[in-house]
Amino acid sequence: MTLRTRMAAVAGVAVALTVVVLAAAQYEAARSTLRGQIDSALRDRATPIESSPPLGGHGGPADGDDHRDKVPPNPFGDAAGKVQYLSPQGTILSSSTTSSQLPVDARAKELAASGTGSYFSDAHVSGVHLRVLTVGLGRRGAAQIARPLTEVDHALQQLLLVLLAVGAVGILVAAVLGGVVARAALAPVSRFTRRTEALTANPDLSQRLEIEGQDELARLARSFNATLDALERSAEAQRHLVADASHELRTPIASLRANIQVLQDADLLPEADRESLRADIIAELDELTALVGDVVELARGSKPSDVVDDVRIDQIVHALVERAERRAGDVVVFRSTLQPTVVSGEPERISRAISNLIGNAHKWSPPGGLIEIGLADGTLSIRDHGAGFDEADLPYVFDRFYRADSARGMPGSGLGLAIVRQAAEAHGGWVTAANAPDGGALVTLSFGPSVVVSDDPGEDSSPVSVALLEHEREPRA
Repeated sequence: MTLRTRMAAVAGVAVALTVVVLAAAQYEAARSTLRGQIDSALRDRATPIESSPPLGGHGGPADGDDHRDKVPPNPFGDAAGKVQYLSPQGTILSSSTTSSQLPVDARAKELAASGTGSYFSDAHVSGVHLRVLTVGLGRRGAAQIARPLTEVDHALQQLLLVLLAVGAVGILVAAVLGGVVARAALAPVSRFTRRTEALTANPDLSQRLEIEGQDELARLARSFNATLDALERSAEAQRHLVADASHELRTPIASLRANIQVLQDADLLPEADRESLRADIIAELDELTALVGDVVELARGSKPSDVVDDVRIDQIVHALVERAERRAGDVVVFRSTLQPTVVSGEPERISRAISNLIGNAHKWSPPGGLIEIGLADGTLSIRDHGAGFDEADLPYVFDRFYRADSARGMPGSGLGLAIVRQAAEAHGGWVTAANAPDGGALVTLSFGPSVVVSDDPGEDSSPVSVALLEHEREPRA
């Protein structure tokens, strides 16, 4: 069932229920009014009967006299109504014929015995529908006044037929109008659907939906356009990544090819030149491996992993600093102030990002320079005492493949800091770069919400396993 059909059906059902309820209310109101008029007439007819003197003298009906000749019978169709008297014992004192006697039930006999009270009831006598009022006459018993409901029933039947006819026509018209309304209401949706189908058939990410008004469809169109914007940015970033990676891969591959071609005539080269070629090939392979690893890491995007764990940031930093000290020897000095901190995330990704920052600080530190590393309140700061960032480069240092002019002659591909930013965003954190007031570069990093823990001496607080760090290398930012 289509949405248009459902909307038309719902509108038809709603109108049908409304028509039925209104028709039932109108019928009940007419019935109550007509029967109320009959009841009022019966009350008026009973008033003189209640105030009339007892029949047959002071003894009244209890004397046992036959009063049928004193109270002339009234046919059911008479405007005055049919009157029938009951003795206190519940017997009929006056009536025209046996066939026209009103029925006397147990309630009427009780009322005649008590002589007080009144009530209305319906009865059928000789096929005639009657409205009967039974009133108490004190010691005289009770009287029953009846009027036929034939005219009332006929009027109600005619009204019911009219209401049924009007209701049927109303429901039919409601169904037709429901279809028209559904078509008109869904016309913008149909246009929206056709437009999105056209975009799907011809995926041109530069196209957008036209937005008209401020209604829900306009909001949906804006959301769809925002999705297209994000998709276009993602596709553009992918194209740039592939183009930049292809460009960066050409240099090591061309160098490898040239060196391998030279090695074909290795027998003609001196031993020292052969060793130099082999060393160059190994270095180029290392650079190519690092570049491919960086590209694969960036291809993961900023989407967080489904598998996360509690990660001790301070232990990762401690292990990475120890490894950097072993590699650097006495070239640089590391000073660390680490607060035990736990975040929820991917240990390898966090370790790679921190390793890139430490390696970048090491690369730009002067001989004997100091690298200061601090971890407090979930924020990691790494500062070197080198030349710092050029002010023109600061807005772009975390972009993919961006390399400052001063770094173009140094090893690297410009992906190290881009990996840091991506890892931070994947964990709901952030990273910033600035120049320290008294010189040197300062990079501040957060991996999202963190918890400061107490480092219990009895707890195993050894650095994280080196297995986590096997993929690390000196970054090339």
